[in-house]
Parts: sequence; C-alpha cells; structure tokens
Amino acid sequence: MSDEPRVEIYTKENCSYCEKAKDLFDAKGVDYEEYNVTGDDELFEEMVERADGRKTAPEVFVDDELIGGWDDTSDLDETGELDEKLGIASDAPEEHRNGGGEADDDDDGEIVEHRKLVVAGTGIAGLTAAIYAGRSNNDPLVIEGDEPGGQLTLTTDVANYPGFPEGIGGPELVNNMKEQARKFGADLINGVIESVDDSSRPFRVELKNGDVYTADAVIAASGASARTLGVPGEDELMGYGLSTCATCDGAFFRGEDMIVVGGGDAAMEEASFLTKFADTVYLVHRREEFRAEDYWVDRVKEQVEEDDIEILRNTEVTELHGSEEAGVEEVTLVEHPEGHPTDKLDDPEYEVDEFEMDVGAVFYAIGHTPNTDYLEGTGVEMDEDGYLKTKGGFGGGQTQTDVPGIFGAGDVVDYHYQQAVTAAGMGCKAAIDADVYLEERAEAGDAEASTEDAALAESDD
Repeated sequence: MSDEPRVEIYTKENCSYCEKAKDLFDAKGVDYEEYNVTGDDELFEEMVERADGRKTAPEVFVDDELIGGWDDTSDLDETGELDEKLGIASDAPEEHRNGGGEADDDDDGEIVEHRKLVVAGTGIAGLTAAIYAGRSNNDPLVIEGDEPGGQLTLTTDVANYPGFPEGIGGPELVNNMKEQARKFGADLINGVIESVDDSSRPFRVELKNGDVYTADAVIAASGASARTLGVPGEDELMGYGLSTCATCDGAFFRGEDMIVVGGGDAAMEEASFLTKFADTVYLVHRREEFRAEDYWVDRVKEQVEEDDIEILRNTEVTELHGSEEAGVEEVTLVEHPEGHPTDKLDDPEYEVDEFEMDVGAVFYAIGHTPNTDYLEGTGVEMDEDGYLKTKGGFGGGQTQTDVPGIFGAGDVVDYHYQQAVTAAGMGCKAAIDADVYLEERAEAGDAEASTEDAALAESDD
C-alpha cells in the first residue's frame, strides 16, 4: 500500500485557476488525478456534492479531505500546511540545505540553498529573465509568488503577443515559457517572498513558509495586481466577460455593450479603445469629476457626441451577473448625484437609485498595486504607489535599482504600458544587467583573492 497521499483535482476547460492548481502540484512533483467536469453532468454533480455544494472549479482533495479552490490551496501552500498534508514538508535535499554545506547559525530561518540569481515572479517578465539568465549560466532560481504566471493567466486568448497570428491562450503561453526556462537551467519553485535582506552580501531572501535562500543578485519581476471592486460575481466571472485589460480582451466582445469602470487616464483610454468593438461603451465613474488629463476627457467627450460612449457619473457597480458558460450578462449599479453612492447605501438620509444593465463585458480600469511589499525593508527606492525606481536612460544597467544587485522588470516598474511584450523586453534587460553585475562581482572577487594570495606569499618570504 502506497504512503503517498491521493490528490484529486476537479477541473474544467479554459479555467486559468485550474491550470494554476495543477502547476502547483506539478512543481512539487506530486501526482494527482484530474477530473474534467466540462460536459459531464454526472461528474459535475459529484464535484458539487463532495465540495459541499460549491459549483466552481478547481476543487482540490487530499486523501478525500476537501482543500478547496485555488485560493484555499494557495493559502495553505503559503503557510506550509499543504506540504504537511502531502507529507513532503521535509523533502528538500539535504545537500541543498545550508547553502551547499555551509553551516547556518541564524535563528531567523533555515538557509535552503545559495544561488547566483533569484528571480521573483513567474509572469512574462520573470520568465523571460529566467530564460536569458539560464542561457548565461547564472543558475536562476525562480520563485512563483502568489499569482503564478501573472495576470496573463487570467486571459483566455492572447491575440497581440508577437509570433502568434492565431492567438494563444494566456496559460499556454506562460507554460511554454516555463518549459523554455527549465530547458536552459532555471529552477522554478512555488513560494511567496516575505522579505529581502540587503544589509549584507549575499542577499537573504526569506519566504513566507520560513525557508531562506541566499543570492548574489535578485531580479524583482513580481508584477502588479490589478485592483478590483470586490463585488459579488467578480471572482466567478474574471476572464469570462470581466477583464482588467481592454487591449488584451476587447476584440473578443465585438458588437456587445460594454462597461468600463474608472475615471483616470487608463479608464478614458480603454473606453476610447473599446469603441472600435463595442455597440456602446458605458463609462462608469463614482464621482462627478474625472481624474484624467484634459486630453483624454476631451477625446471621450467627442465620442460621447458620436454616440459611441455614454458616461454614467456618480455611479458604481455593486454586482455582476452571469456564468462561465454565458459570460457577463447583467450588472447591478447604484447612483447618487453627490457621488460615491455605495458609501450612502446604509445611510437613511440618502436615497440611492439602484438599476440593472444588460452588457456583454466589463472592464476594470481602477489602477494597479505593484507587488513590492517584500522590498520595503531594503534600500530600493519606490514611488508613492510602490513602483520601483530604476536607472532607466540609455546604455546598460537600465533595470538597476538603488541597491546594487537588485534589478526591476515588468509591472513592478512599468505603470504605463503594462503589456506582456514590454514586460518581456524588460525581463530580458534585467537578466543582461544582472549578468554584467555578476561577472563584475566575480572579477572583483578574483582580484581580491589574488591580492590576498600575493600578500600571503610575500609574508611567507
């Protein structure tokens, strides 16, 4: 009888979170049984019964114990509880402990391994950096983060990434890049970075599960998470008519009425862009005045006059309705002439109007939050929103931060373009910059060692 736990994952087709769950267990080297419920009513009902009535995928079970969906599974993995349930909590090779044999007397966390380069994030920027770093023999360790694959895994079809005239699924593109990175020597592990200590060298990279890795250089490519509203229906419909990237997904809803939520430059730009595809674009903003620059406001006003855009001021979305099969079908909104209507819902002094709209797609353009908390204790400079400041300019070293040896790439730096192809370009730059840094560091170390050897030889004479 096998001592290995029995892992079962109920999945469905075109489910990015299902792919993330499978990738997690694949990365751990844990076998699992997959049950695809798409088109199988009997299997779907079995999943619902075992999952206490939940009708979403994935649903993960370990030895018949319900672990839950992707968020539940990911949370357990961060704390190390998932590894305990799988019986692999102490399975890291002994030779990888203590940095390859060096003793570690630090009580703050056990050093699992030393690497020349650690890459934070497995989005397009991180994986591109891993590919280039692997080809440069820099032995990159890539830490997945709490959003493995980045935002692109939420996009079912990527039609604007060069080289794929017929488009490619976001998860498929990410998985191809992971395979390519591994081919060139990168190691990918599941984990979330808690902190980076730059007070000495090598850098200490501590994960939330307590493991510590040391590294000569670090590439921060942990991405930025699109802000969401947190309203009912959001989680179920993300990627199924709800999107945070109009330029990525707008063309898939041609002829539909669409909603764009936001009042800044990004919202105006996306609303304007979507007029190429939509019947009518409804721009929903919670206040009367917009934060966008006059250029964008004027441009949208022109499209309002052409009946391509309709502005819903002092209005907020409170619920999304639909299904993964049918996509977004209806949206509940509230409106009050003084703005911020959701703040007034429970106040008897205000009368807030609630209404429904039939739309085929909803796009959030309410900003992004860069995933850079783990660098807050370092000397890396950030702007007020948490985006990393890098050298930029011309020539080499453009991705270097204020801390030598820490580089930034992708959406942790880029708050403007935020496209997969620009992230890939920055990941390439970061890997090249890191390679130059590591070579210079090695040469400096060799020179110092040679000086010490010469001094010893002279003293022996």
